[in-house]
Amino acid sequence: MKPLIVQKYGGATLADPDKIKSVAARVCHQAQENSLLVVVSAMGKTTNSLIDLANQVSQRPHRREMDMLLTVGERISMSLMSMALNDLGCSAISFTGSQAGIFTDDSHVNAFIKDVKPIRIAEALQKDKVVILAGFQGVSPQTKEITTLGRGGSDTSAVAMAAAFNAERCEILKDVPAVFTADPNIVKTAKPLKELNYDQLMEMTFWGAKVLHYRSVELAKIRNVTLYIGPASNKTSDGTLVKKGLNMFESSKALSLNSHELVLSVHCHEKNPAKALRDLQHLFNEKQIAFPQMLQCSSENGTTEILLTGPQEIMIAMKRELKGNKNFVVQDNEYSTVTLTCTGATSPELVQQVLDVLHSRALPSEKILMSAMSMTIMTSASERKAVIESLHSLIQA
Repeated sequence: MKPLIVQKYGGATLADPDKIKSVAARVCHQAQENSLLVVVSAMGKTTNSLIDLANQVSQRPHRREMDMLLTVGERISMSLMSMALNDLGCSAISFTGSQAGIFTDDSHVNAFIKDVKPIRIAEALQKDKVVILAGFQGVSPQTKEITTLGRGGSDTSAVAMAAAFNAERCEILKDVPAVFTADPNIVKTAKPLKELNYDQLMEMTFWGAKVLHYRSVELAKIRNVTLYIGPASNKTSDGTLVKKGLNMFESSKALSLNSHELVLSVHCHEKNPAKALRDLQHLFNEKQIAFPQMLQCSSENGTTEILLTGPQEIMIAMKRELKGNKNFVVQDNEYSTVTLTCTGATSPELVQQVLDVLHSRALPSEKILMSAMSMTIMTSASERKAVIESLHSLIQA
């Protein structure tokens, strides 16, 4: 049997019929030498359009129904891709997440994969078919309900399948050539990173790098799945390779800058952080809001502060539902985080350099968060781009 490669195509690479046909031609060519399992995202901005549609008919869309709605996007992509491949004479078949045996917990909008039993995919691959899988979705075996894996969840679908089949590698194919030292739309001198290890990429994606969903990187590390992040074109020599051991023995130096555009500070008059967090989760469940990504939870002067970030639709819903709430107050100030990830442990010298740069440019930092491999500056959202541009001078790619 030919070696298996799992490929995931992002929404920008599938944005219109011509792009789908272009990807199909690429897949058809590569299927001559490899068995291919192709995971697809929704076309272009389809997911955003579906969310907007939901908000036009409901002030508080039920999360179960949101999952039923949002999975339509990937189903459109998978069926169109399969049609295009079959027209090229390349035998293909498409599957939804539930048909593919992706089993999750029973959380709607932000489910975790619990098990993968890809029986139908294995049968199709044995028949030398190209398998097209709708990413971002699965099914709860307990409730039998369709679930989605959160924004960027197609990455997790692809890594889970690569792990299940022990694939040669998992390719995350995008409309960008590689992972960069910073967002090239902000920093014109940002450089591509050729190699990363799992820990570095986990740190980068947790702190805002949009190249992969951070859960997918964690899963890749646990299951030792080699990742390739690069362009969805016939050229495969460029891109970023991610696997165990790369960059592990270099001395500490600044590697990349990543950012969460919007971070909200929620204050609770409860001094016990455990109770404050439990009460907030209960409120979000009641209001049909998926719990955002939590960056910090701390208690001071009899109150608890929780820092949260997430997709725009969740942040908007959170601000709306907490407005006027007597127990939780969303601070009026909107923050951003800018994170400097290192090749090794953060050094005092690097921390001093960051603080000196910020001081020399009169750029404020509300708070600094430290971890083994990164330093995060919490700043006002209006200063975010200036902080990124200023600190990129410390990168040594």
